Amino acid sequence: MDNLFLSVYWDVRPEVIHGFSYLRWYSLFWGVGIYLGFLVLKRVFKHERTPLDLLDKMALSVMIGAVVGARLGHVLFYEPIHYLNNPIEILPIRLHPQFEFTGFLGLASHGGVLGALVGLWVFNQKHKMGFMWALDRLVISGALLGAFIRVGNFFNSEILGLPATVPWAVVFSRIDSIPRHPVQLYEALFYFACFIFLYSLRHRRKAFKAGYLFGIGMVLIFGQRFVIEFLKEDQVSFESDMMINMGQLLSIPIIMIAIVFAFLRRRSDKIPTL
Repeated sequence: MDNLFLSVYWDVRPEVIHGFSYLRWYSLFWGVGIYLGFLVLKRVFKHERTPLDLLDKMALSVMIGAVVGARLGHVLFYEPIHYLNNPIEILPIRLHPQFEFTGFLGLASHGGVLGALVGLWVFNQKHKMGFMWALDRLVISGALLGAFIRVGNFFNSEILGLPATVPWAVVFSRIDSIPRHPVQLYEALFYFACFIFLYSLRHRRKAFKAGYLFGIGMVLIFGQRFVIEFLKEDQVSFESDMMINMGQLLSIPIIMIAIVFAFLRRRSDKIPTL
């Protein structure tokens, strides 16, 4: 009872405006994260005297790839049987028992990263900007976007943490009356810190080969993801029989590849500058 008294109660509906289901907090924070990430990239492009018209085209290609990849990642990794039986629900709609605009009920960050990489590759095939160069800049905005996405998850009362007795535990009253770790905010704070670190490290870019910043960013982001999953409830029922959950399982190869990638790209032949 004492712990409940100390807990924060959270009872925010997913719609920004009650009764208007087309605008949800999750979508709003996605949009804010994309916009601010774009502004960061714009600043970087200006500072490095890169044509801004390339930024618009690159951002569009990457975002399409990220959203499609994130959706398909959730479909394939988390609920393949459900969507095999209800393929129309891969889209943000539901037909039964009546037509309903649902939004994308499930986006997987691992799929989003893979989709973004495909989108960037497609863009680079035409514009030859430099794949590694672009990766180093996108990972900065990606960390910032990740922070806003997790804030959106918090507003949606989803991706719940395990029961907790810490004073900052949150009761998501739309779900149950159990105080829990606010893992969404833990991740959001880490992503914000990661964004600041990567942005500051960019100023030493001449000390490293192109691609190093991307490798470091992936190690930090998915290394944190692997650790924080120990504080989360299972997202889907089949994870209860797994030693580690799906998010951790998918993070392991990314972390390993990113470590090797960062090691191989760690040093430039150019003279380091601050």
